[in-house]
Amino acid sequence: MIKLALFSILFFWNSLFSKRKVSVQHKTIYDFNVASINAGSINFADFKGKKILIVNTASKCGFTPQYEDLEMLYKKYKDHLVIIGFPANDFFFQELKSNKHIAEFCKKNYGVSFPMAAKISVKGKDRAAIYNWLCNKSENGVMNAKVPWNFNKFLIDENGKLVAHFKSKVKPMSEEIISKLQIHR
Repeated sequence: MIKLALFSILFFWNSLFSKRKVSVQHKTIYDFNVASINAGSINFADFKGKKILIVNTASKCGFTPQYEDLEMLYKKYKDHLVIIGFPANDFFFQELKSNKHIAEFCKKNYGVSFPMAAKISVKGKDRAAIYNWLCNKSENGVMNAKVPWNFNKFLIDENGKLVAHFKSKVKPMSEEIISKLQIHR
């Protein structure tokens, strides 16, 4: 009995002060399932094997015309790329109030056919979990990033790894983004 107690104490002590490295298992993009703008959900695991471009969007922003290029990019590469828009009202109230109005605006004005998530927050205390993952190296294992304005873009590779962050001014059809897609048609 004393030997068992002594063994238990030594095991506990060793586990507390051991210098062994512990492997950190990061969550992947495929672990996320978000609400869709049109009811239902968007399950990121459905996009395994494709690149994913995540964009925080707004309907009344100077960058809103990027919807046109996002749709063009999506149509051109949709066999290899999915674009997911995340409407957010974090920057001077530039997003419409309801998901229904946002969806109608996107379809009517830009013909958006790529998946759109329900409206979320991309910064602050109520930031959506997927944006916590995108913006924190401790969660994504790759980089820290900030979302300072609408139409920031995050590129995920075919294996679910975050590979790039693009600021608002980088247009969807720019060489900077196209070169990172590495899609050969």
